Amino acid sequence: MLPEMLAQPAADGAWLAPAKLNLMLKVVGRRADGYHLLQTVFQFIDRCDRLHFQLRADGRVQRGRGALGIDPAQDLVVRAALALKARTGCDAGVDIDVDKCLPMGGGLGGGSSNAATTLLALNQLWGLGLTQDQLAEIGLGLGADVPVFVRGQAAWAEGVGERLTPVTMPEPWYLVLTPPTAVATAAVFADPALTRNSPPVKMADFIEGDEANDCLPVVLDHYPSVAEAFHWLEQQASAQGSKARLTGTGGCVFAAFSTAQEAQQVAADAPAPWNAFVARGRNRSPLFGPA
Repeated sequence: MLPEMLAQPAADGAWLAPAKLNLMLKVVGRRADGYHLLQTVFQFIDRCDRLHFQLRADGRVQRGRGALGIDPAQDLVVRAALALKARTGCDAGVDIDVDKCLPMGGGLGGGSSNAATTLLALNQLWGLGLTQDQLAEIGLGLGADVPVFVRGQAAWAEGVGERLTPVTMPEPWYLVLTPPTAVATAAVFADPALTRNSPPVKMADFIEGDEANDCLPVVLDHYPSVAEAFHWLEQQASAQGSKARLTGTGGCVFAAFSTAQEAQQVAADAPAPWNAFVARGRNRSPLFGPA
C-alpha cells in the first residue's frame, strides 16, 4: 500500500498541480467496457499549475481563472469539488482560480493533476478527513490519471492506470517540447492502427531499457507537428546519449539529460513555434513538499 503523505500549499498559499511524464506506455488489452488496459511508468516533474482556493459559506463552487476555452462547469476542478461534496455531504463552498502553465492535450496530465490537487486541498480546507484511498477512489471517477496525482509518488501503473506500485528512479533533467497541437486522447485510443495486444512486461524490463510507447506511431501519423518535434528532438538527444520519447498520448515529447545545462543547451536551439522548457524529474510530487 502506498504510504499517506500530507499535501501542503506553497509559501505564497498556492496549491501546486504538477505535470507527469509517462516514461513508457504499453496497451496490453481492452476491457469489455471499452477501457484499455495499460502498463506505464509515471514520474512527476517540477512544472506545475497553481491553484488558489477561497472558501465561501453559501455552498457554491465557482471557478474564476482557468483553462481558456473550458466551460467552468465542465472544468475538472469544479467537477472534483462537486464530487467531494456529493461523497461527504459537505455544505461548504469555494472559489477556485487556476493559473495554467501546463498545456492542454499535451500528455502531461494537467487536468487530472488539477482535479487531484482540488481533492487534496479541499479535503483539508473543508475539514473532511478522507483518506488518500477514498480520495483516489473519487478521483478515478474523474479520470484514470487522477489517482497517481492523489498518491503523490512515482509509480508503476497497471489496469487503466489506477493500480499503482511506488517506484524510486533517477530524477534527471527533462527537456519537454510542446508543439502547437492538442492531441485528442480518445481519438488515439479509438484508432484502428493502435496496438492493443502488447505482451505484458515487468518493471525490470523497463529498467533494462524497454521504454516504448504504443501510442507513438498513431500520434506521429496523425499529428505532423508532433512528428516534426519528435524527430528533431530524436536527433538532438542522440548526440547527447539520450533519446526522444512521447508522454501519454502526446503531444509533448521529451528527453532526459544528466544536467540542467545539457537540457537547456538543446532547448535553446528548439525552433519556433515549439515551446521548450526544462524541468527536474521528481519521484515525490511537488504538491507534498520536499522529501
